[in-house]
Amino acid sequence: MTRKLKGILFIGLLSLTLFGCATNTTHENTKRGAGIGAVIGAVSGAIIGYQADHSGGALRGALIGGAAGGAIGAGAGAYMDKQQTEFEQQLAQEQAQHQVEIERQQNEILKLTMSSEVSFDTNSAQIKPSFYSTLDKVAEIMNRYPETQIVVVGHTDSVGSEQYNLELSLRRANSVAEYLMMRGVARSRVGTEGRGELEPLADNMTEDGRMRNRRVEIYVVPQSNSQY
Repeated sequence: MTRKLKGILFIGLLSLTLFGCATNTTHENTKRGAGIGAVIGAVSGAIIGYQADHSGGALRGALIGGAAGGAIGAGAGAYMDKQQTEFEQQLAQEQAQHQVEIERQQNEILKLTMSSEVSFDTNSAQIKPSFYSTLDKVAEIMNRYPETQIVVVGHTDSVGSEQYNLELSLRRANSVAEYLMMRGVARSRVGTEGRGELEPLADNMTEDGRMRNRRVEIYVVPQSNSQY
């Protein structure tokens, strides 16, 4: 079995934890989520993602599979259109300053990418006060659109050990998730995952590349059992 395929199986198993409200003592109060049907779809989606794209998009495949596995209704597209429009309007300043990127993915999934340079200090999982207003906007929108689930994913550069980076990325994801829940987002809607240095966007040999790799992603996934 190849290393990448082992990684896909790991993501599949991780999804069982992520969407099953389990707690891992090593990873603090980590995986939260909802829906056994979404779990089955997520595992299938992870395998589909690997077969179709060997570039390391296992998480993306899992989320796509989770959404597809629940037979999303036709109204989900319009629902997610409205939510995306609100994100773009409310986070326009952050986008202009390249602090937040918003993109639409397959199966109506939204991905918000937030630079760790504006959200966390080096080697810290404590959210910077200046980042509160951004997360407040995200939470307000999420509360207005309850028919979606959230997965917060942390990423780091390659400085330091792989294990340390994995744990740091997860702590950061948990910090963002906890903040959103403090602002009213239901715990049952939120999951977290740390990917450490495993999914870089750019070359870790350069400072600019390392800066791009340090990020937090928020995946907004339409609930498969909603009628919209």
